[in-house]
Formats: sequence, structure tokens, C-alpha cells
Amino acid sequence: MTEQPTLHTRPRLRNRGFIHEIVYTVVFLVAAFTFLEMAIPRSIVQSISMQPNLIEDQRLVISRLTYLISDPQRGDITVFLPPNHPTGEPPLIKRLIGLPGETVEFRDTAVYINGVRLDEPYLNEPCDTIHCGERVWVLGPDEYFLMGDNRNHSRDSRSFGPVQRERIIGRAIIRYWPPPDWGILSYSYDDSPGQPAP
Repeated sequence: MTEQPTLHTRPRLRNRGFIHEIVYTVVFLVAAFTFLEMAIPRSIVQSISMQPNLIEDQRLVISRLTYLISDPQRGDITVFLPPNHPTGEPPLIKRLIGLPGETVEFRDTAVYINGVRLDEPYLNEPCDTIHCGERVWVLGPDEYFLMGDNRNHSRDSRSFGPVQRERIIGRAIIRYWPPPDWGILSYSYDDSPGQPAP
């Protein structure tokens, strides 16, 4: 009598386990994306106010973590929400000029910090008397003064005043779009004021 070969049936896919794997993967990806967006959000340059260092429509990677472990520093390119900022409007991108407790002053269109002229090699052009008229701001213990590098074409702390620490989102660290403009933003210059006022 001939022995019949044993037929091996194909194991059934465990549909329930497969669906759970998909759900877990999607949840993980959403959580990872949310974490990255919170820790390293992205921002778009909306205006010409930071020329020549940032150009309109460039995309930036912003670090929230920098300001979780250290305080904002003078010279940082900072993303923030100004006072009375409309809901849904994108945040602003400006350079941090004045630190808490400092006196920020415009004199002969130049910036003075606590009576010492600030050296600003990043400026697009000299500021005119219309946009940089003589004025003084005394910053509180939690206030920062922010301005665009293109001073004659920027809406900044000169118009809406100092910005509270809690409204600062993060520090720009990478310019990633368009590809020819890719690069890590440098903060290697001396951020201290220059010579005392005469």
C-alpha cells in the first residue's frame, strides 16, 4: 500500500496581529513627528527684514532645545511671537539685540547697549533717521529686544516693544531650502558692544 504524502497547509496570516502592527507603526510615526516638530520646528522667512543674511521664502530649522538648556544670547536669530500677535499668523524672525535688564538706545541711528555702541557687522545698510530716531528702552528682568538686519524694512521691537521670554520659540540653526542656500547659521562673531560712547 502506497503511503500518501503529507500535505502542509499554508499558515493563515494573523490579520488581527497584522492590523495591530500597522496601528502601532502609525502611532509611533505620528508621535516621533510630533516630538520633532516640538523640539525642532521649521519656519519660513516671510519678509525682507533679515536681508542680507536671510532671504524671503528661505526655510529654517529652529531649535527649541537651545533655549531649554541656556538663555537666549545677543546676536541669535530668534523665532518668536510679538506682543498682541494675531492667532494663526506665523511667528517673526529677528535678531536678538538687547538682553534682560539692559538699556537699549538709538543715538545717531546707531544702537547703544548700556551706553556702549553695539558693533553690528550683519546689517544690510545703515539705518536712516526715520526708522532709527533717538529713543531709549529699559528692558525688564524677563524682556528681550529684537530687530531685523534690514533695519529700514523691518517691523520689530522698535514698534511693538520688548518681547517676554515666554514668547520666544527658538533659535534658527539651519537654512535648508532652497538647496543652494543650505547651511548652518553661524554665531561665531563677538556679540559684545564695542567702544564706550564719547
